[in-house]
Amino acid sequence: QELSDISKVCRQYKIPLFADGARLAYALGSKENDVSLKDLARLTDVFYIGGTKCGTLFGEAVVVPKPELIPHFLTQIKQHGALLAKGRLLGIQFAELFKNNLYLELGKTADSYAQKIQDALTAAGYKLYFVSPTNQVFFIIENSKLQPLEQKAAYGFMEKYDENHTVIRFCTSWATTENDVEKLLKVIKEM
Repeated sequence: QELSDISKVCRQYKIPLFADGARLAYALGSKENDVSLKDLARLTDVFYIGGTKCGTLFGEAVVVPKPELIPHFLTQIKQHGALLAKGRLLGIQFAELFKNNLYLELGKTADSYAQKIQDALTAAGYKLYFVSPTNQVFFIIENSKLQPLEQKAAYGFMEKYDENHTVIRFCTSWATTENDVEKLLKVIKEM
């Protein structure tokens, strides 16, 4: 509904609507999601399907549902040196990702692993910075625990929460395995 409302306003004021899809597999895979690729095609003017964050070697698939909205798009890309001469490789990657619903399944799996991590952190008494329904887990940790954690797990620094605490992020992906998650859950219990 939110995307429909935004689309309506954009159309009313003739503002093109672009949806960034770098993490689209994880958004589509979320239990809280009610948007499909068909909805994106219907409600946006341009969106892209993230590839590199979902296992492709390179690239994103730009989707222009109504090509007449961007006349000469391919020509402009080619003139600016951004069109791959051998773009077939890019297409093959996405063809494989969309076979047997793989793209969505990769997103769902990563999201479920992130939920396990979120649950373990909460059970261990850590405060979530906010609850995320996708593949990212943001939580608050005491500064004194950062260096020991760094020896056992990779995490992303987000920001200082206060003088004694930091917000960090764990992020699951297409490459995360159940074994990876179990190892991290053990680290969390030991923190």
